[in-house]
Amino acid sequence: MRLRIWLILGFLTLTMICVAGFEFRHAWFQSNWISEYASQLRYRPVAGQSDAIHFPESGPFDQRLGYSLIPRFQQRLQREGFQITRQMRFSPELMEYAGRGLYVPYDEKTQAGLRIIDARGEVIYEFGYPRSGFAGFEEIPPLLVESLLFIENRHLLDETLPRANPAVDWPRLMGASMAMLVDTLGGEGPGHGASTLATQMEKYRHSLEGRTQSPIDKLRQMTSATVRAYMHGPDTLQARQQLVRDYLNTVPLAAAPGHGEVHGVGDALWVWFAEDLQRFSANLNGDNGLADQARALRQALSLIIAQRRPSWYLLGGREELQQLVDSHVRLLASHQRIDEQLALAALGTRLEYRDWQADPLLEPSGADKTAWVARNQLVSLLGRSAYDLDRLDLQVNSTLDANLQRSVGDFLEALADDIVASEAGLLGERLLSPQQASQVRYSFTLMGLTPDGHQVRVQTDTTGLPFDLNSGSKLELGSTAKLRVLTTYLEIIAELHGQLAGADADVIQAARSRRGDPLTLWAADYLCRNPDATLKQMLEAALQRRYSASPYEQFFTGSGVQRFNNFRKEDNNRIVTVQQALQESINLPYIRLLRDVIRYCMHQRVEDAESLLTNDRDPRRRAYLETFADREGRVFLQRFWRRYQGMDEAQRFERLLRQVQPIAARLAVVYRELHPQADYDTFREFLETHVRVPQSPERIERLYRTYAPGSYNLNDQGYIAKVHPLELWLLGYLREHPQATLSEVLEASVDERQEVYSWLFRTRHVSARNTRMRIMLEKEAFAALHERWRRVGYPFAQLVPSLGTALGSSGDRPSALAELMGIILNDGRRIGLRRLGSLHFAEGTPWETRFEPAPLEQEQVLHPAVAAALRGALSAVVLDGTGRRLQGVFTDAEGQPLVVGGKTGTGDNRIHTVTRSGAIVASSVLNRTATFVFFIGDRYFGTLTAFVPGEDAGAFHFTSALPAQVLKSMAPVLAPHLTSPDSVGELQARASLP
Repeated sequence: MRLRIWLILGFLTLTMICVAGFEFRHAWFQSNWISEYASQLRYRPVAGQSDAIHFPESGPFDQRLGYSLIPRFQQRLQREGFQITRQMRFSPELMEYAGRGLYVPYDEKTQAGLRIIDARGEVIYEFGYPRSGFAGFEEIPPLLVESLLFIENRHLLDETLPRANPAVDWPRLMGASMAMLVDTLGGEGPGHGASTLATQMEKYRHSLEGRTQSPIDKLRQMTSATVRAYMHGPDTLQARQQLVRDYLNTVPLAAAPGHGEVHGVGDALWVWFAEDLQRFSANLNGDNGLADQARALRQALSLIIAQRRPSWYLLGGREELQQLVDSHVRLLASHQRIDEQLALAALGTRLEYRDWQADPLLEPSGADKTAWVARNQLVSLLGRSAYDLDRLDLQVNSTLDANLQRSVGDFLEALADDIVASEAGLLGERLLSPQQASQVRYSFTLMGLTPDGHQVRVQTDTTGLPFDLNSGSKLELGSTAKLRVLTTYLEIIAELHGQLAGADADVIQAARSRRGDPLTLWAADYLCRNPDATLKQMLEAALQRRYSASPYEQFFTGSGVQRFNNFRKEDNNRIVTVQQALQESINLPYIRLLRDVIRYCMHQRVEDAESLLTNDRDPRRRAYLETFADREGRVFLQRFWRRYQGMDEAQRFERLLRQVQPIAARLAVVYRELHPQADYDTFREFLETHVRVPQSPERIERLYRTYAPGSYNLNDQGYIAKVHPLELWLLGYLREHPQATLSEVLEASVDERQEVYSWLFRTRHVSARNTRMRIMLEKEAFAALHERWRRVGYPFAQLVPSLGTALGSSGDRPSALAELMGIILNDGRRIGLRRLGSLHFAEGTPWETRFEPAPLEQEQVLHPAVAAALRGALSAVVLDGTGRRLQGVFTDAEGQPLVVGGKTGTGDNRIHTVTRSGAIVASSVLNRTATFVFFIGDRYFGTLTAFVPGEDAGAFHFTSALPAQVLKSMAPVLAPHLTSPDSVGELQARASLP
């Protein structure tokens, strides 16, 4: 009986061993079961955001390609008005699988990167990473495959085992396990890893930092690699061949300057050996002789071995790497994988690495201005560097028209040639000389009005740099600011019409009695005379209001007295309408118009502003003056802080002494305040060293007593020393608190700031109080004006509180002016600006996600009648003003003239040093600009700017006639786009706008 039991047990054991041995070798059962399981791990695209998707977390490839970053991108894009329109949905089995931390099985891309497509479907930028690789397994040199498998995974491509699991090499796994057991028991023995190519790829693609962190991590790699191998069925031979190809195309091989991370044999050959992949393949196949084959073999072995420690072997450990290459050449020969002749040639060959000095790695950018513009927008949108952006698996649709952009760019670049500039009519008075043509830089923006927003069709400049002059600059664009002033002026007139038209007599009378507000007074008087006037009629009348062009008036603005001039002296004695001043770009009427606008804003912001300005008994005054004292004190403290930043106590004191005249009393008060513990002898030595006129001992002793600490308040100390009191206070504070920050200084000086300005509240300083009140209220009025400008697209955080803002002193941006023109063209509706269309991440992967712009909400920021009045005024600039050279230049498909309007502006930007009387004693040139902001027809608008930076701009005298002439000469380039069927479609689409 016992014998029978033992025979049965023995038979069962032998059967199990045979089955296990058969399974280990042929993988029959696991291939069937795992392939069936893998077939359930499915994903499919769904409209909108998926409710079943699991993004990877920390794998190097998942991060580089952007798969793990999609949730973060989603937050940023949704804030910018994008929404998910397509995303993959995981099956329940795949959700469970991914939720266990396993890597999702799919055919991974060996090359991916940023791809940008223009509005017509043309590829304008494409970055494939890695740059080179094997397209298929059959392209790989057999000797490269043989060498790789000999070193890493010898039985991987055994054709007698069609169902083999490439994730597990059982003999190698058992050997590694035994080695680990021996090591655990304290023994010594040969140690080697159990990784196969399949598990290595899972590790460097998807494990944290590309490393195996624990035995659980290794098991995760093996499981994921197994499922991936069987996802297309039980036969894995084709999957194993693809695995070899993918490994060679993606294996990490350190990083290099000028290239970044190096992935794949193709890129590594070029980066480290300056070797082209195609030539390498021919060499390794023996097509070019034994010597080249031997060199190629050493290159191949170097890269295969270097993947173990790439940063060491390819940079600091090259000699050690060559010794390992020699050893492997001998092993390949001893195992008859290469013949003896090739082995000897390889052993006698030394590798030549790229010489970074003589042959630096210069990566071709493949990016023109069109691509730069789109990439810069993506950098800002996604919050990634250009380097990271290029390596994302991402396709982007841009609104730019690449062909038109290149044509415009080429046209503008050609204007640097004086012959071309002459043919374009750019040479002459108030234009350019032949020698100046090459020094002018141009920027151009063209936008189209569509239901999806204002779409940028062209955005280019001739700077030759990635920086975008149109949307990344802050320039003084001269009289284009008059368009913003006129917009606000007509907006105010529309408000007053809404308040006063049809109002009862008491309301009208109250408006007519409002002192100091000329616009309200005019509106009330006009409606008294024309009670039935429509808004359109009132706006037309407002454009005919007259202002003096005299430059002889002094204007208290910007905290001081300023004067302004007209461009032409002939205008100085004229009195012109608002419309005429816009057409002819006369400065002084718009200075006075802005003054009226500011007075209106002041009275809107502050009730009974006139009383606050003139009545010294107004109880509200003290709060305003205290605010002024606090703000101005902060400004001075910040200036002094910058002056003494980084100095120690002795250096600060020496710096202060440079501005104190060596008069005994002045030096005494400074020294006693900043050295309160100093004894008499030290004080005497200081005075004797620094004073200009020798002092008697009695005088020195009297000074020591007179100016003892606490004898005078802060204001008196500053008055005696002729030093700003807050500067003295700051040095004293820093002596006691040497590590203080600026915020701590400002917090500690609240009382001192009020003390320093206590003189302002004394009875005899009424005039000073009036001046400060005017400064404070002007700043508040400009803050209110800024709110209005921001509503119509002004890009900056504040305005310069000066009437010079009417002439461009607050700066502007060409693209922002274009947006304002789009609002005017769109009947006062702000619809938003579109530079990018859809963003398609991870196409063809389990994490495929498509973002598209959400429908834009239109905001009515100007009354339609105001927009219509502005269009009429701007059209007059072209019909009979500074833009008249564009009259009749653009036509529609039938040859009929298109309505063209715009505003010119010239900025001669300098820093002047002036005397107290206003005389200029020094001038430094910053740049010169001339801009034309325009609309063409009822769907296109934009800006064209000519720009000369630096001191060389002082030699230029061009006006805004230059950009107007450039636009005129550009008409043949633009005309096909303006009349193309695509553009007609935009016109039809516009008709559907609400």
